[in-house]
Amino acid sequence: MKKNVFVADLKEGERIDDLFLVKSAKLGETRAGKPYLVVTVMDRSGEISGPIWDNVEALQNICVQAEVIRLVGLVQSYREKPQLKIDAAHKVSQEDIDPGLFYPASSRNLEEMADELHTIIHSVSNPFLKKILGQFFKKGEWWERFQEAPAAKAIHHAYVGGLLEHSLSMARIADFLAGHYAGVNHSLLIAGALLHDIGKLEELTMASGGLVEYTVKGRLKGHLVIGSEMVAVAAGKIRDFPEDLLEQLQHLLLSHHGRQEFGSPTVPMTVEAFILSFLDDLDAKMNICEQLRRKMAGDELSWTEYQRSLERYLYLGGLHKEETRPEETRTENTNRQPSLF
Repeated sequence: MKKNVFVADLKEGERIDDLFLVKSAKLGETRAGKPYLVVTVMDRSGEISGPIWDNVEALQNICVQAEVIRLVGLVQSYREKPQLKIDAAHKVSQEDIDPGLFYPASSRNLEEMADELHTIIHSVSNPFLKKILGQFFKKGEWWERFQEAPAAKAIHHAYVGGLLEHSLSMARIADFLAGHYAGVNHSLLIAGALLHDIGKLEELTMASGGLVEYTVKGRLKGHLVIGSEMVAVAAGKIRDFPEDLLEQLQHLLLSHHGRQEFGSPTVPMTVEAFILSFLDDLDAKMNICEQLRRKMAGDELSWTEYQRSLERYLYLGGLHKEETRPEETRTENTNRQPSLF
C-alpha cells in the first residue's frame, strides 16, 4: 500500500484510508470505567490525534508507538482543531516503508549544508579552536550523528538535519556580526555557534521508529552541561590547549540560553557570549515562524493560533516551498517568555 495523503492536507469531512506513523497511543478510562485509546499519528507534514472508543484492547496491540499502520477513519473538528474519528487500524509490513514519508526533515540539502559548515570552519584562524572543531566535524561518529540529529524534541528545528541547519545558520550570522562589531573574537564566536548545542547528541536520541526522546543523561544534566563536558574532553586531547581559551568556550556553551531561569548555569559575561545567546533565541523564534508559514495555504497575512512557546498570536503570511529560507538564528529570551528549550 502506498501513502496518498498527508496530515497537512487533511480536510474536515474527508474519509481516510492511509498509512501513518504512530507517535503515541495513550490508554484512558471514562467516568463509567470504559477504556478508550487516544492515538496520535504523524507523517513528514505534521501530526493529528483521535480517540478510539470501541474494540480498544485489540486496536491497542495494533497502534504501537513508532510503527507505521493503516488507519481508516473520518477527519472531524474538535475545539476548532482537526481530529480523527478512527474506525479501524491495521498492521502493515514495516520492511518496505520509506522513512522519508513519515519523519520531518530539513528542507535544505544535508550535503550542501555540510560543505558550507566546513567552509566556515576553514575561516577559523585560531589553531586550537580549529583543532577542537575538527574533532567533532571531521569524518567520524560525532560528525555522522550531527548531520542527521534534530535540534530539539519539539518547538524548533525538531526534524532530521535540524541541528546542522540551526548551527550552520547561527555560524553564518555570527561570521557577519564578528566583523560588524569591534573587538569580537571571530574564531571563538564561530566555535561557540557550531558547538553550542553539541551536547544534544548525548541529550537526545532517535528512539525506535525514529521518534526523538531524551536520554537518561540528557534529563539529568541537560545539553549545556553535557556539551561543556564534551568540549573539555576534546580539548584534553589537544596538546597545550590554553586553559583560558577552554574556559571562554565552555562559558559560551553554558550561558547560551541567556538566563539561569531558562536553564543556563551562568549568564553571558563576554561579548561573544552575549552575541551567541541572542543569536540562539532569534534562530529558534524564526524557525517557529517559518514552520508555521510553510503550513499556511496563502501568502496573505492572517492570525495564527495562540503560540504557547512565544506567549502570543502571530500575524504571518504563507511561505511557499520554493522561496529561499532565511538564515536560522536564535536570541536571548525576553522578560516574560519561557525558554524554548
